Amino acid sequence: MKIIDLTHTIKENMPVYPGTKPPILAPASSYEKDGFKETLLSMFSHTGTHIDPPSHIFSGKATLDSFPASQFVGKALVVDCRSLLDGEVITLELIKKYREKMHKADFLLFNTGWDKKWNDNAYFGNYPYLSNEVLDYIINGDYKGIGFDVIGLDPISDASLKMHKKLFMSKKIINIENLKNLDLCGDELFTFVCLPIKIENSDGAPARAIAIIEE
Repeated sequence: MKIIDLTHTIKENMPVYPGTKPPILAPASSYEKDGFKETLLSMFSHTGTHIDPPSHIFSGKATLDSFPASQFVGKALVVDCRSLLDGEVITLELIKKYREKMHKADFLLFNTGWDKKWNDNAYFGNYPYLSNEVLDYIINGDYKGIGFDVIGLDPISDASLKMHKKLFMSKKIINIENLKNLDLCGDELFTFVCLPIKIENSDGAPARAIAIIEE
């Protein structure tokens, strides 16, 4: 069995969505003064590798803590989108070669290769994004979630979050952003685990995401 970490480390001065502040990791207790170490964390709920629920966009929709733990575990398939140029659309034509496996997956994870730009301003550039036809395919499917190695489901230029709205208006599903290492997962189904911090009435939370590959 091989375990692949798909999670970016939370630290100060890390990439965050434009307009938000990076996390603060402040010393709260010290070995010298208190005999133990604690850190006071201050960060937005959508920091780093994190999960969006429908309540991220819509009042009254499902919060992240309202999902059962089973929502965050299942079979995943990585869709390789690395052939796309900056700002190109992920089309049905591109994903059709995966269709025999896609209907067996609980999660579709889109590998654009963009995680290699982490810690670079280029990360906030024109990453590839889903076409409306692919999003419709997901909405009409039976998926627990979708995931990306970019900072958002919507293009970076779309502050209105049309894709988020369309997804969460239509479906009780989770959306995972800022994954990494999807290129190490291969093109077969594997066990995917993405466990968010359980926060009351959560509009989103950082998560530890891993791939479990049977060898």
